[in-house]
Amino acid sequence: MNRIARFLGVTAAVLVAACSSPREVALPAGSVVLIVGDSISAGYGVAPDQAWPARLAQRTGWRIVAAGVSGDRTAGGRERLPGLIDEHRPALVLIELGGNDLLRGIPAAEITGNLDAMIVTARASGARVALMAAPQPSALGALTGLAPAGLYADLAERRKVPLIGKALASVLSDPALRSDAIHPNASGHGALADRAFEELLRSGVVAPR
Repeated sequence: MNRIARFLGVTAAVLVAACSSPREVALPAGSVVLIVGDSISAGYGVAPDQAWPARLAQRTGWRIVAAGVSGDRTAGGRERLPGLIDEHRPALVLIELGGNDLLRGIPAAEITGNLDAMIVTARASGARVALMAAPQPSALGALTGLAPAGLYADLAERRKVPLIGKALASVLSDPALRSDAIHPNASGHGALADRAFEELLRSGVVAPR
């Protein structure tokens, strides 16, 4: 019985290790990070130094390029990405796109296809990739709290990229952190940077300090 128990214990440990996602190597301070996004990353409604990319740069020491375009969708980000990579040569591409697609009812397969193509393009340049999940639009969610769209977790798992899964949905679920239904205010941008930092820290992309 003791021999069987030991065998089962070892087997369980192996299975847990096999199912665990590999921890990312921390990106050092001074690294160029390109954020490709929409109005959230463009800092709509707030000063540039209050927007979440600038706040995240302060916390990480990364040299963050905020390439947010208000109203942009995943198709636009996919088109813009090669030129942005050529210009900035980032070590990490952080993709914050899909919210406008979801609001306009773009099919999930099309959104996923565009995001997937961006991951492939970024990796082909030698850059690492992280995704930020947009909330799934929902009348109930607007009242009880938004949840991230499920397509991001599926894509992140398939492509093995770090996911900032909860940060944006949690900020946009809090009326005190919003300037309108879909944009953070200055406090919301600060909270988004902090929550994104914590999720990146857990994945290993950010080194503990």
